[in-house]
Amino acid sequence: MIQEYVPGKQVTLAHIIANPEKDIFRKLGIDEDNNALGILTITPSEASIIASDIATKASDVSLGFLDRFSGSVVICGEVSDVQEALKKVTSQLKDVLQFSVPPITRT
Repeated sequence: MIQEYVPGKQVTLAHIIANPEKDIFRKLGIDEDNNALGILTITPSEASIIASDIATKASDVSLGFLDRFSGSVVICGEVSDVQEALKKVTSQLKDVLQFSVPPITRT
């Protein structure tokens, strides 16, 4: 596989996993009491810090994972809260910082 990094301001993935198997939470080291995971990948990767701040202020979610080097963010909580947090993150990054954002997908 060839991966190419193209610098730019973009959210490459915004996805909600509703009611994942509890084993996924265990493997990630996240509290199993959550009902949803929200996954974001962002470039430049430092913007993952901004996205994490927006998400946790937007609704009742917690950070499951944040990697400022890869741009990965995982948030967790109730499905509606995770959805609200991802909506806020993508709209703020788009409107305030002029990022390119994809639609939020869900499984």
